[in-house]
Amino acid sequence: MQVKQMSKSSIGVSIIENDATTRQILAGWINQAKGFHCVSKHANAASALLQLPEAKPAIVLLDIDLPDLNGIQCIGRLKPLLPETQFVMLTVHEDGDHIFESLAAGAVGYLIKETPREELIASLKEAHEGGSPMSGSIARKVVQSFQRALVKKAAFPDLAEREQEVLELLAQGFYYKEIAQSLRISVPTVSTYIRRIYNKLRVRSRARAVAKYNQRLS
Repeated sequence: MQVKQMSKSSIGVSIIENDATTRQILAGWINQAKGFHCVSKHANAASALLQLPEAKPAIVLLDIDLPDLNGIQCIGRLKPLLPETQFVMLTVHEDGDHIFESLAAGAVGYLIKETPREELIASLKEAHEGGSPMSGSIARKVVQSFQRALVKKAAFPDLAEREQEVLELLAQGFYYKEIAQSLRISVPTVSTYIRRIYNKLRVRSRARAVAKYNQRLS
């Protein structure tokens, strides 16, 4: 992968995108935008991990669906090596899990691939200036998630955050093993949380706990 030398007066952007056509289009948009310069293009995380610590781009624009490490894992590897670099996701995924895992990994922005050229460039400028650009649908989901969290906290003030997460998964019909996999904890730990939930809700069964959950949130 060829790395271009960026001008001191321009904002250097590196692209990590496995689709060659998309990669070329994005590079063209960036190079044509005033004050921007495409530093490098990468088809996979391995190439980016090898090149970017030396290239030191101001911004990395990357997809989640990469052929080796995914984009979220890629940020996790690159962030310690490039603490000053801003990472912005550009992806087709609009679900909450991908959004929040990306932000937790260190992404400052999250854009969908249908983002128009002008909006994309404006978002990169916003990220460079310290903002957190998000597509409208993504921002709405983030807000809704916080609103739901506040409602649950008010409905179950005695439950710790993790206990609320376990209860929500119980209400969705998840088995203990599935809850453990979803929250990345052990099955015995799930059992411990559920015993605490039963005690705090003063119930003796899953059905009663779920019924109380639905009643308080209705």
